[in-house]
Amino acid sequence: MPLNERDRIEILMMIGVGDRMRTQQEVCRLFHEMHPDREPVSQSTVSRIERKYRVLGHVRDAPRQGRPKINENVQQDVILSALENPHCTVRQVSRDLNIGKSSVSNIFKKVKYHPYRVRLIHELAEDDFDRRTEFCEYMMDHNNQNNGFIANILFSDEATFFLNGHVNRQNTRYWSQENPHWMQEYHTQHPQKLFSKPVAVGISALNNP
Repeated sequence: MPLNERDRIEILMMIGVGDRMRTQQEVCRLFHEMHPDREPVSQSTVSRIERKYRVLGHVRDAPRQGRPKINENVQQDVILSALENPHCTVRQVSRDLNIGKSSVSNIFKKVKYHPYRVRLIHELAEDDFDRRTEFCEYMMDHNNQNNGFIANILFSDEATFFLNGHVNRQNTRYWSQENPHWMQEYHTQHPQKLFSKPVAVGISALNNP
């Protein structure tokens, strides 16, 4: 058990002053006799306490470096911020409450809050299901007529560039202790974008333009 300020003052009084000073060994023995239920102090501890008093004039602990601990009121404010706005960012909470971003992150981690990403799903119109069925039937008919039809199709990746903004999953989060399965419809058939269409043509079409 570490010594508090009162224990250190008591040790100084045991050391004494002038011609009535005790040795470090005597102080250790006397302290143990007065506090038999505590761990005995060492001579080096007594020496440090005496030297600190002679140099600084007190035996108080030096101020600790670093940021002070976050109190419970601040922790509650951080949690309330996430409850009121689950889409808030660590930077936003840090700015609103005037505390460090690392402190906000530590509080979220302490209460087991996780930033879940939004799940984007394609928006489907009423006739999209029929069109999908028609496309499947079209592909099945061509494959029945030509067993190598599927193998003769070349596919490439696609790229979409939006002109009016869209959901960025890297910057969009939902703070919660459990996965909210948050989904948002992804509008892909609107004209406010540039669309690089993938290549999907048959080999026979390339040979017979």
